[in-house]
Formats: sequence, C-alpha cells, structure tokens
Amino acid sequence: MSLNADIYGEEGEPLLLVHGLFGSARNFGVLARRLSDRWQVTVPDQRNHGLSPWHDSHSYFDMAQDLAPLAGGDVVGHSMGGKAAMVLALTRPERVRRLIVADIAPVAYGHTQAHLVEAMAALDPDQPTRSAAREALQVDESVRDFLLQSLDLREKRWRLNLDVLGREMDRILGFPDIDATYDGPTLFLSGAESDYVLPEHRDRIKALFPQAKFAKLPGAGHWLHAEKPREFEATIRAFFA
Repeated sequence: MSLNADIYGEEGEPLLLVHGLFGSARNFGVLARRLSDRWQVTVPDQRNHGLSPWHDSHSYFDMAQDLAPLAGGDVVGHSMGGKAAMVLALTRPERVRRLIVADIAPVAYGHTQAHLVEAMAALDPDQPTRSAAREALQVDESVRDFLLQSLDLREKRWRLNLDVLGREMDRILGFPDIDATYDGPTLFLSGAESDYVLPEHRDRIKALFPQAKFAKLPGAGHWLHAEKPREFEATIRAFFA
C-alpha cells in the first residue's frame, strides 16, 4: 500500500520521520524542513491517518511493510510510529541504517486511547469553524488541538479511520512477538517527565536492540518533539552525525 508522504530536500542521505497515533505528516513538517539541510526527509501519513489509504488492519507488521519502500537510511519514529519503526528495523534491517525511537518501548501498555476515539466519533464533523469544533470536542484540553489537526472542515470528515483505530486499539497498545534483533545503532530518546520508557523495559529493549543507547530530554513529556523541538532536533543531528 502506498502511503501519502511529504518530501523535504532534494539531496542528502535519506531520513524517514514516522508520526504517532492520531497524528499525520504535518506533525513533523517544521522539523523536516530544518533537517532537509543535510538529509532528504520523507514524512508519511501512516495507514488510516491523514491522506493515506484506509485499511481494515492496523498491525505493526502492516505498518512496517508500508514504511519499507520509503526507508533506506536513518529512521525516527515517535510513539506508535516508534513501534512501527522498531518492527521495520527488526523485520527489514537492511532498510534501516540507524534508528531513533522517541518515547516508546517494545512492550504492551496498560492505558488506552479508546476514549479519544469515542470522543472524536461523537463529534459532528460538520462544524462551522475550528473554534466551534474545539468547544464541541469533549476531550482534555491538552490534546484537543492536536486531535483537531485531523478534522477536515472543508470535507466535513475526520482524516482518521476511527472505526479501525478503535477496533485495533489493543494491537496498537501492544507489541508483536518477534524472534529477531536489530544490531544497528539505536537511540531510545525519552522525555524526562514521561513514564513511557521505564528502567524495567531496558532488558527487553536490549534483547531486541543490542546496540541501544538511552537519553532523556529534560523538561519534556511524551510529546517531546513538540515540547522541546530544538533539543529534539539537536539530538537527531548529534546521534546521526
């Protein structure tokens, strides 16, 4: 399946940036423009997100297969995108030169985002303005603007396959059993204020990614690339230098 993707830069080594759940390529637009001074940066909408095709399945093997044709160099993935990038590296290591996994571990998580799917599904997409949609969407204020980036006011629809994302939520929160290792340079970059990557996850990480290194961005939570964009960019440049 061909993903919709934005490409920044005409020269340089390939770099793939992969967004997380409920996101889109636009989440990395500013970062991609800045990094295009050195890399040719590809930023896709993942399946069931943005302008990419919708599909009945949303497994990490599916997502990794989608990403493989776009990869071939360095890869950065955040959250769900980080899991997809890990599965890509484990199943198609020849497509990943170096890997940065942003604030996620190769484990199953106990929380759920199903309530966000339900809230978006409950919102009538025929909203007169984004401000009106913001008032009508019944979710925590900290994520409201992020979710509304996927509401297409012109087409009066969500650019998210809410039915499939809701149905596949257990798969999204989990991580598949894979009997493989990725031996390339790998950085697990976490927000210092986030609890997504914990000390008890390190044995599992090292079993799959023997060369894994770990770093934290001070003052950042799970959305570290949005909360500390310059520090996130600097870390990418330093690790891939």
